[in-house]
Amino acid sequence: MPDIFVSPSKKEVKEELQKAEAEVAATGLTPPLEVEKKEESGKKAFIHKLKGHSHSPFSAFSYFPHGIKFVGMDSEEKIVLFLRRHFITNTGWILVTVLMLFAPLILKYFPILEFLPERFQFISVVGWYLLTVAFAFEKFLEWFFNVQIITDERIFDVDFVNLVYREIAEANIDEVQEVNVKMGSVVRTIFNYGDILVQTASEVPNLDFEAVPDPDGVAKVLRELRVEEEQEKLEGRVR
Repeated sequence: MPDIFVSPSKKEVKEELQKAEAEVAATGLTPPLEVEKKEESGKKAFIHKLKGHSHSPFSAFSYFPHGIKFVGMDSEEKIVLFLRRHFITNTGWILVTVLMLFAPLILKYFPILEFLPERFQFISVVGWYLLTVAFAFEKFLEWFFNVQIITDERIFDVDFVNLVYREIAEANIDEVQEVNVKMGSVVRTIFNYGDILVQTASEVPNLDFEAVPDPDGVAKVLRELRVEEEQEKLEGRVR
């Protein structure tokens, strides 16, 4: 599986919670990226207000996620946004899986396997259910591991192909040239998700974020990070 996820220790998670407020201040991001303190199990957790935002491990849209790291991450680098395709995009394969689960029931009305011995009929049904589980599992992994990560320094687009193969495209924030948002259907408008095309000056000219939640909010964060990076470079030259 992709080594983009690294399980953090309890100490690291605690340190992330303690630094969350400072991280937001350091990025210089403007509202609606506000911070609210919340008492949780006797500890202060900083929950960032952003439409559709969640810290769940199955979230498709997480702002300053807790407990997520990736191989090659710099010690001072901070993950600003962690994205997947909107969960509603899973509806198709979930419905197909449900139909596949109930498909053997039609054998009572259409005994198409009657020509086989009873033992082989049972094996055929078991094989069908195994195929169904494998199909659903593959589709879930495809959704879960196809992620986009935006840090305060870089952008990553991780394309999960299968258990042994993945593609990772990377670009620095200061290489971002243009950010375009595309929302082209009623369903996308209702559920507020769309595609983002990031044009860069890196070896990979375009990074595609497909069907991510709140594309306007994501584009806003990208633009603000780019402006901040340009300001830091300008200040460094002046010094």
